Amino acid sequence: MKLFTGLILCSLVLGVHSQWLSFLGEAYEGAKDMWRAYSDMREANYKGADKYFHARGNYDAAQRGPGGVWAAEVISNGREALQGFTDPLFKGMTRDQVREDTKADQFANEWGRSGKDPNHFRPPGLPDKY
Repeated sequence: MKLFTGLILCSLVLGVHSQWLSFLGEAYEGAKDMWRAYSDMREANYKGADKYFHARGNYDAAQRGPGGVWAAEVISNGREALQGFTDPLFKGMTRDQVREDTKADQFANEWGRSGKDPNHFRPPGLPDKY
């Protein structure tokens, strides 16, 4: 009976342990997807492509699984919160402009995380590389 109980306990612990490792791996890969989208956005430097890269980064990360969705949400929310402070200082945006931009960015983020096609936000003329 003790052996049976020990085997059950060990299998539960190992199962939960492997789920956490999977989640962390998905989160790590999702964070890399978000960084890749950000890097591509900076490289492209294409007017009107911001929402596309938001949606694409969130979409790619979410395809990794629950850990990727979590990473995309945390990174997106953190970035938008940070921009709420930096945009008025460095871009000269008003609070109303920041609020509207954040709302539009979050819409694109959620669009991508939900599995919808990020190309919905793709601006005409953006090079195929992206």
